[in-house]
Amino acid sequence: MSFAGDLAKVQDAHVRLAVLRLLQGAPGYQANDSVITQAVTALGFACTRDQLRAHLTWLADVRLVTLLDMPTLVVAELTERGGDVALGRSFVAGVQRPSPKG
Repeated sequence: MSFAGDLAKVQDAHVRLAVLRLLQGAPGYQANDSVITQAVTALGFACTRDQLRAHLTWLADVRLVTLLDMPTLVVAELTERGGDVALGRSFVAGVQRPSPKG
């Protein structure tokens, strides 16, 4: 694999963790894709709304979030399993493991 491919995989894993952590702190453990995209971008990740939706679909496929498709938005809600991954209690390949707090 190329360096660019490796870098993309690393960034994808970090974006997915960021999404889980954002949902962990959101009221009702949920937020829409517009808000999540803006928050992920504010964290320093270059991520379009289309790319974010692809990450949300991936996270839903591995049961870390559930998705509600609305006419103009996608609402993501953290699952219990997703919360465990966000807190580092569980590990899923493709999601960056959080650093230990110390």
